[in-house]
Amino acid sequence: MATEALNVRIARQLLEIKAVFLRPDEPFTWASGIKSPIYTDNRLTLTAPQVREQVERGLAQTIQQYFPQAQVLMGTATAGIAHAAITAHLLNLPMGYVRSSAKSHGRNNRIEGRLEPGAKVVVVEDLISTAGSVGDVVAAVREAGAEVLGIVSIFTYGMAAADQRLHDIGVANHSLTDFDTVINVAAAEGYIQPSDVERLLAFRANPADESWIA
Repeated sequence: MATEALNVRIARQLLEIKAVFLRPDEPFTWASGIKSPIYTDNRLTLTAPQVREQVERGLAQTIQQYFPQAQVLMGTATAGIAHAAITAHLLNLPMGYVRSSAKSHGRNNRIEGRLEPGAKVVVVEDLISTAGSVGDVVAAVREAGAEVLGIVSIFTYGMAAADQRLHDIGVANHSLTDFDTVINVAAAEGYIQPSDVERLLAFRANPADESWIA
């Protein structure tokens, strides 16, 4: 039997532990006010050891494949910190993380951990939605004089706004799995109805348009 693709395997595991939860008939409300058929909490992978191992090894393999010259991993605060730490351990690389804002005391650090100018960095994120947060991290690492090779993440929605932002800042993201894979696995395994797939894709295409709800 052929080995299951990594993106499908991770999608299945995220659904099993409800790190990704689909509810098209009872939408969630995001902080922005947008109605969403999906809720994602990849922190739950940390409390599921078997899934955690698959995720971290997947991130390590992705870095080895796309960014073999990586010298330092930088996690996003706060969700990317643990994943950066575990993945760095697997790769025997140093790691640190970037705060959402500089500390107001001590050395007023925004970047925690040693980051030398010229270091080749991979940013580790748990989730890519609009890419706003990870874009700020990339900017902070560059301001410190380091080179950002790219981003690795567990899950991406694949939204146009995120793709455009990443294009604008000149950095590529490689996710273990994505929205399309998750909803196709969910439909195949009975988490949602096959007829829901089109509605979910409509949401992803334009989250501000709530016509998919009807």
